[in-house]
Amino acid sequence: MLKILFGLLLLLNGGLFAYQQGYLDTLSPSNREPSRLAQQLNADKLKLISTTTAATTNDKAGAKSETKSEVKEAAVVAPAEPEKNLARADKMSNGLACAEVGNFDTAEAKKFEAQLAALSLGDRLTRRAIPENVRHMVYIPSLGSKDAADKKAGELKRLGVEDFFVIQDNSPLQWGISLGIFKSEEAARNQLAALNQKGVRSARVGAHTPSATKVAFQLRGLDVAAKNSVTKIKEAFPKQELRECSAAAG
Repeated sequence: MLKILFGLLLLLNGGLFAYQQGYLDTLSPSNREPSRLAQQLNADKLKLISTTTAATTNDKAGAKSETKSEVKEAAVVAPAEPEKNLARADKMSNGLACAEVGNFDTAEAKKFEAQLAALSLGDRLTRRAIPENVRHMVYIPSLGSKDAADKKAGELKRLGVEDFFVIQDNSPLQWGISLGIFKSEEAARNQLAALNQKGVRSARVGAHTPSATKVAFQLRGLDVAAKNSVTKIKEAFPKQELRECSAAAG
């Protein structure tokens, strides 16, 4: 009995000795870090980085991804630009198919039309009447005669008024005095107030309707040579405007 007990104690001591010396590691691999690290492949190539460095790396990767996405979107949108340019060019071409020159008074209209006659434009040239808008005039009513109008003009000069003229045409205002013509009634009334401050008491504001209608010339379907000729003729009339025909002009 003692021999059996002695033998068991000897086996237990031998097993404990073997465990402490690591002889049993091959049967049960250790989970401790030195052993695990030794078992990893290419462990010498591993690098430890901080959490800040890791976050920066992720941000760069995300930015690259967004840049690639933007490039793809630009590639999709880009082909639409040439189509827009073509549509814009077509619109301009259609608009310039009809050009208009104006607005002429009666005398200048005759001169311009006479020079266009040499181009033999036929039905490609049409006239368009352009009625002028009613304006507002500051004036002194008719004084009845030239002498009375001249006397009143002298009074205006003594009051410091220089911008005026005596109306001499055959109209109800003949031998009256015009003190300015304005686009808006407000501007006319401001002028009247300024004249009143200078001592002019007989002036008033009234509607001024132009006696003559302006004229514009429309030119359609001209070739390059004809367009160049019209442009050259127009240079002799610097006050006139060369423009596209409006929709209302037809």
